[in-house]
Amino acid sequence: MAGRLQGELLTPRGPDYDRIRHVFNAMIDRRPAAILRCAGVADVIQGVRFARAQQLPLSIHSGGHSVSGASVCQGGLMLDLSRMKGIRVDPARRAAQAQTGLLLREFDHETQAFGLATTLGVISVTGIAGLTLGGGLGWLNGKYGLSCDNVLAADIVTADGDFLTASPAEHEDLYWALRGGGGNFGVVTSLTYQLHPVSTVLAGGLVFPAEQARAALRFYYEFSSGAPDELSTSASVGRDAEGRPVVSIAACYCGPLHEGELTLQPLRNFGKPVEGEFRPLPYLAFQRAHDAGAPAGRQHYWKSSYLKDITDGAIEALLEFAATSPSPYTGIGFQQMTGAASRVDPRATAFAHRDRHYDFLIVSQWEDTADSDRNIAWTRRCFEAMSPYLQAAVYVNNLGGTEQERVRAAYGVNYDRLASVKARYDPENVFRLNHNIAPAAAT
Repeated sequence: MAGRLQGELLTPRGPDYDRIRHVFNAMIDRRPAAILRCAGVADVIQGVRFARAQQLPLSIHSGGHSVSGASVCQGGLMLDLSRMKGIRVDPARRAAQAQTGLLLREFDHETQAFGLATTLGVISVTGIAGLTLGGGLGWLNGKYGLSCDNVLAADIVTADGDFLTASPAEHEDLYWALRGGGGNFGVVTSLTYQLHPVSTVLAGGLVFPAEQARAALRFYYEFSSGAPDELSTSASVGRDAEGRPVVSIAACYCGPLHEGELTLQPLRNFGKPVEGEFRPLPYLAFQRAHDAGAPAGRQHYWKSSYLKDITDGAIEALLEFAATSPSPYTGIGFQQMTGAASRVDPRATAFAHRDRHYDFLIVSQWEDTADSDRNIAWTRRCFEAMSPYLQAAVYVNNLGGTEQERVRAAYGVNYDRLASVKARYDPENVFRLNHNIAPAAAT
């Protein structure tokens, strides 16, 4: 295969092998037999055909930011798309065609040159591909929907090594499945997004001390429940220096600034925050504002579900556990799905969970591997305590690598249709190192 490649083929003895195989979650320590650093689509095609012919496990690495670490395989071929960073912005059409090695910050940098953006995630070093294929919940979801709602077309290399374009006019079933069905259907090499006029946003956050934590979470629920489409919010619970739970409330208003000032006034007037502010910010700056909270190199273990209502019972259970977290880096978040994203028909795209709710996520992170057992145990106990208040459904991008039993819950009412599409494009389940949908014939 090496003689037919433009990119690099790395073996375990190569100088860059260890650097490339390591991903965001330091708990992941897998060793592929080889890493193909793809220079373009031709390399992707060669890689897929070779892996299939040799019956090698095949993993796809773009940003490498998933907690599951699915982008790195053990003993197989890892296709590394991180060099494929081409992007073309068409400001007249308000569209961008972007290769899938791009990170969020790289995509935003190009689109913001024209005062345009689309919904992406909240950590700017995330890759666009995995985020979008799993749904894509971000700061613009209330006004402009999820990332997957803004996909106009996708180029993909299928299990046969064929190159296809999926759009409303071509391979419509595959186009539907890629918008929320994850990496089950092939190697997506580029995505074409709808863009929207976004440049300066009114954004920021406030931190409330332990004595105001309960009231702050109650206020957040009331405030966010009445939010207009232009306002997207999140809340999180962490610990202060004394180990007491503190509450942070973040918000991003993407409409006219004078209207945003009025919308955010109740939040500004609430309580006595110990730090933070809301002010006009370049959208690109706010997209990067939360990166420091989740640096690469830490151990990560997450548990997640959807929360319809933030009840008093949920608040009490949450605050009780937040005060006992083994790690000062751990946080528990509520990111709101609202507005346009919540009004899409659940069957219109593969992403099925379309009511107004909160993505509830326990992000446990720590540095010393000796602390892994107690951090994982605490996370599971916290999730169990919250379970009476959570829905069965879950955001697929938050699933860990050991939660295959929750895959049906992640895809919801669309699972069977996704299994049928899988059977058409990948009947042998070549693309199985993911939150896997079994081909319908094998179900």
